[in-house]
Amino acid sequence: MINRYASLAIFLLLTVLAAFAAAGFEAGSWYYVDLHKPEWAPAHWLLAVAWAVAYLFAAGAAWQAWLSEHYDRIKAIVAWLVLIGMNVAWSFLYFGLHRPGWAWLLMCLALALAVYCMATFRRISNAAGALMLPYVLWIAFNWALNLASWTLSGGPLSRLF
Repeated sequence: MINRYASLAIFLLLTVLAAFAAAGFEAGSWYYVDLHKPEWAPAHWLLAVAWAVAYLFAAGAAWQAWLSEHYDRIKAIVAWLVLIGMNVAWSFLYFGLHRPGWAWLLMCLALALAVYCMATFRRISNAAGALMLPYVLWIAFNWALNLASWTLSGGPLSRLF
C-alpha cells in the first residue's frame, strides 16, 4: 500500500518540480499583459491555475499507467517525462526568451507527444488514458493561444490574417 502511494507522490513531485521550473522563466506579468493576444485569451492568473490542474491530471495518468504493471509502462512513462520536460522548455522559449514562434514549434511536438502518451496510456490502462485527456486538451488550447499571440504580435502568419 505504501509503495502504491509513494509512486503517486513521485509523479506529483515531478509535475510540481516541472511547474516551478517553468514558472521560473516567467518574464513578469508585464510580458503576458503587453503581449498581443486574442480576445479569448484567459487572464494570466487563470493560466497558472489551469496548468496546475492539467499537471495534476497528467500525474494521475502516469501513476495509473505505472500501477498497471503493463510491459510497455516504462516506455510510456519515458514519453511522459519527455513531454513534461517539453512543457518546461516551452516556458523557457515563450516567457524566458520571448520567442513565441520557436515556442509554437515546440508546442507542435508537445501536442503530438501528448496525443501519443494518451494513446499509449490508454492501451496500458483505460483510467490512465482518460486522465491524460484534460492535459491533451490543455496543450491543444495552448497550441492555439501560442499561435494566435504569435500571429497577432507580427509572426509570419500575420500577413495572411
